[in-house]
Amino acid sequence: MRRADEPSTGQQIGVSVALFVIDFMLIAWSVYSVGIAGWADGYESDGVAPSSASRAASQAWWLLGGGAVLTGGGLLALRWRIPGIVQLVVLGGGAVLVSSLAAG
Repeated sequence: MRRADEPSTGQQIGVSVALFVIDFMLIAWSVYSVGIAGWADGYESDGVAPSSASRAASQAWWLLGGGAVLTGGGLLALRWRIPGIVQLVVLGGGAVLVSSLAAG
């Protein structure tokens, strides 16, 4: 049974869809940035300095991972369970994806 101070399921699903679109664009931009940095590293690989792809992946990982914790945790604290879980899963998955790009 839903309490009076909790948002409706329809509202939560609507917010989840809107945030999913924003999350997807952020993840796509992060993957593109890491890919471009890796491509550029192929032209200037001296093996001494850390690659710009690993720096880009680290920045993207912190952005996505921090976004997952802040937005997902904040939404869960506000009792918006569905969008909070979606944020944790989608942005957390994006962080794992970007970190695997840098490793491979």
